Amino acid sequence: MTRILITGGAGFVGSSLALRFRSEWPSVEIVCLDNLSRNGSALNRERIEEAGIGFLHRDVRNAESFELDPFDVVIDAAAEPSVLAGQDGDSKYVVDTNLCGTLNVLEACKKWSSALLFISTSRVYPLESLRAICLEEGEKRLELSKQQDLPGVSDKGISEEFPIEGSRTLYGATKYASEVMVQEYAAQFGMKCIIDRCGVLAGPWQMGKVDQGVIALWVAAHHYGMKLRYIGFGGKQVRDALHIDDFSDLVVTQLNNRDMFVGERFNVGGGRAVSFSLLELTGMVEEVRGGAHMEIPADPKVRHGDIPLYITDASKARHKWDWDPSRSLKDIVVDTEQWVRSNERALQPVLGL
Repeated sequence: MTRILITGGAGFVGSSLALRFRSEWPSVEIVCLDNLSRNGSALNRERIEEAGIGFLHRDVRNAESFELDPFDVVIDAAAEPSVLAGQDGDSKYVVDTNLCGTLNVLEACKKWSSALLFISTSRVYPLESLRAICLEEGEKRLELSKQQDLPGVSDKGISEEFPIEGSRTLYGATKYASEVMVQEYAAQFGMKCIIDRCGVLAGPWQMGKVDQGVIALWVAAHHYGMKLRYIGFGGKQVRDALHIDDFSDLVVTQLNNRDMFVGERFNVGGGRAVSFSLLELTGMVEEVRGGAHMEIPADPKVRHGDIPLYITDASKARHKWDWDPSRSLKDIVVDTEQWVRSNERALQPVLGL
């Protein structure tokens, strides 16, 4: 492995992986490709270039962006990551980026004979099925019931056996369509490919927004005094988180075992041990910040794309890659809070302050 290309390389995941690869494999040439469309990506560009990582200001939507010398490995982390994308009727950007962009990546990988790691999302699972999971309501969170009617649901969370038929969001649909094409290219052209279906990835350098990056948003809002709302479910909606360093550990292991890239999908997340409701997240952020309390009103409206619970059952990934994430929710909040404090002024324009 001498050359690695990371699309979306100035984003949260892409830049974090690039910097981890630089420390892991000092002699490997690493190149990040990004269109710099997301707020904060310019800050990440500075970080990766300071580390001696190459940067290309290009767009995955354009096939010409991949007129490059061959790479051994490609990490496709480019995406419009918002679950709200396209709901205003402007669907072109999310479809062109998330689906057409991946097709351009696949064509490049075929030409170069590259191994491909495609970073997907848990939002590929259909809304109707996710909302049909049997739940019980606790004081501060929703919980999985012991009895479930759907396959792929257990006390560990949601596995790869969960039903996949049904509508999602444009974000989820474009990522699922990309997964299908990744598997087709692997089967028809013998390409080495795998898919990591990630839940909530979190940690320092995530530019959190209302529709993506909830832990970073929550920490930043408390730090700067920004307003928050519990939208739907009274703040009891539940997700599981995975520290970006735990994800990087997994990806390094995967890239060191590229002979195992056979088109498989893996649900990737922190699981039940790192799950949280928004009410619990508020309490954790307040604890880490020394107890300062923020009043957060509840908005009962449930938007298209909102779901009450998603917890990852990552048993398949844990077993296949001998991987065991070790960072807790508190670790994630502490690391994120320290990052916000250390970069207070630089982050203000990113947050529109």
